[in-house]
Amino acid sequence: MKNPGRFFYDNLMMGALVMEEARRAGVKKFVSIGTICAYPKHTPVPFREEDLWNGYPEETNAPYGLAKKMLLVQGQAYRQQYGFNPIYLLPVNLYGPGDNFDPETSHVIPALIRKCLEGRDEVVVWGSGKASREFLYVDDCAEGIVLAAEKYDKPDPVNIGAGFEITIKDLAELIAKLTGFKGKLRWDPSKPDGQPRRCLDVSRAEREFGFRARTTFEEGLRRTIDWYRESIAQGKKPSLESPS
Repeated sequence: MKNPGRFFYDNLMMGALVMEEARRAGVKKFVSIGTICAYPKHTPVPFREEDLWNGYPEETNAPYGLAKKMLLVQGQAYRQQYGFNPIYLLPVNLYGPGDNFDPETSHVIPALIRKCLEGRDEVVVWGSGKASREFLYVDDCAEGIVLAAEKYDKPDPVNIGAGFEITIKDLAELIAKLTGFKGKLRWDPSKPDGQPRRCLDVSRAEREFGFRARTTFEEGLRRTIDWYRESIAQGKKPSLESPS
């Protein structure tokens, strides 16, 4: 929200230039990692790849989402003109050990974990809590990317996700329970909810290259919480901005 121009420019140029140089260098296959933010704001749930172009993205994510969606356009154009072999994957929101826990830049799961473990009497959560999200454990995502790189060679985009959704309210309550937080969760409706719902149809990934997420959400959260606790216990500072 603070840097829409930088997010648009950086992501557009990184993607376009890397794919062009890969083509010039004779790379045999190019794996583009898109974003769920590329989907229209009011996409029917579950999100199907066929709906990717049926509207404008949610406003706070649109510059980033559209920049990443250009990788799909570029890849299909390069396939048509040059015989290049790019594929385009759409991972849902990721989480797991090694995430970005910086209080200024972290996403919802690491932000809530950190706040709950800091022992505050009250944790403020953005929005109304009614919006839903789907989350994919990072190891599962890595497996999906590798499987696609090995087995998928078509121009059509593919969702990579876990195939479930949870409201932000239920997410916050679950993290509070798993971290042992006994304080109050306070909602801040002056902050945006973002896209109303996010949940993917993941049938294409399973059909085309046999991917299915294997880590349950609660188990993935426990591993993430344990990793953060261990990092703090060892005197590390897991707050630097991560590549994700």
